[in-house]
Amino acid sequence: MTRRRDYYHDPNAPTANSLVPAAAAIVTDQHGRVLLQRRTDSGNWSLPGGAMDIGETLQQCAVREVKEETGLDIEITGLLGIYTDPHHVIAFPDGEVRQEFTVTYLARVVGGTITVSDESTDVRFIHPTDFGHLPIHDTVRLRLRHHAEHRDTPYLG
Repeated sequence: MTRRRDYYHDPNAPTANSLVPAAAAIVTDQHGRVLLQRRTDSGNWSLPGGAMDIGETLQQCAVREVKEETGLDIEITGLLGIYTDPHHVIAFPDGEVRQEFTVTYLARVVGGTITVSDESTDVRFIHPTDFGHLPIHDTVRLRLRHHAEHRDTPYLG
């Protein structure tokens, strides 16, 4: 299992040496629950998403990543925000230290069946009242908080 390490406003964090555009999605169901996956590389619950491939848009990236990681087909319904905090870096075992660069979309399910991928140990819709009891990285908690605030404009930061 490849382990990554997230650093968030940590003075001991390594210096970033890469910047990779990524997309994530907050996918909700009719009960207000949010689709989360438990990551194999960190053990944290997280939003589905990942790095953009050449030849696709960020929206296509979000749709592809959600399908690959959860088995669900989604439709993008809006933009939650753009998250580019230089104080959030992710260190990978191969020496890459990536600065956060994630566009987080709002989405709804249009098909598919929930399936666990090799990147997760569990995938399910979780009610926001349960978030406090789960291991969730602070940067994901920020996005979940922004979603709960029903902002009129996307977060730009």
